[in-house]
Amino acid sequence: MDTIKAIRDRRSIRKYKSDDVEEEDLQTILQAGRWAPSASNKQPWHFIIIRNQEMRTKLAGIHNYGRFMKESSVVIVALGDPAKHPRYHLADPHQAVQNMLLAAHSLGLATCWMGVRDTDIEPQFREALGIPKDMRVVCSISLGHGDQERNSTRFPLEEITSWEKYGGTK
Repeated sequence: MDTIKAIRDRRSIRKYKSDDVEEEDLQTILQAGRWAPSASNKQPWHFIIIRNQEMRTKLAGIHNYGRFMKESSVVIVALGDPAKHPRYHLADPHQAVQNMLLAAHSLGLATCWMGVRDTDIEPQFREALGIPKDMRVVCSISLGHGDQERNSTRFPLEEITSWEKYGGTK
């Protein structure tokens, strides 16, 4: 799949079919995350892969905007490790997650990114998944075979860019 096309066509999907995600596809997605850019190559991320229906349902009950996690085949929870990089442990996992979202799309799978860090959801995820207190829960991703159309819009480029200084025009 063409990279630019994948970036433009990928959308958050919140409805899933009951089909399982193949182990080979899951490994491909995780490998894509592993190869993301990382400040000083510290790779301050850790991923919890959840296939268990009971745990996915529990997480869906915790996250108000992620109730569909119980329908997806897999949930991936991305953590940031401040011991590996005190400054970029919250940024680098997002880069890994973006790689995973694009890899899943290229395999014909659907995903939805859900923020967790700095919310009241973070301590609840930490408790439910046995995450150590020194690790940060950055976000979660639902993953599966989508059961809805991909659609959304974006602001025109002119509304979100400046040239040479803030507010500068081309």
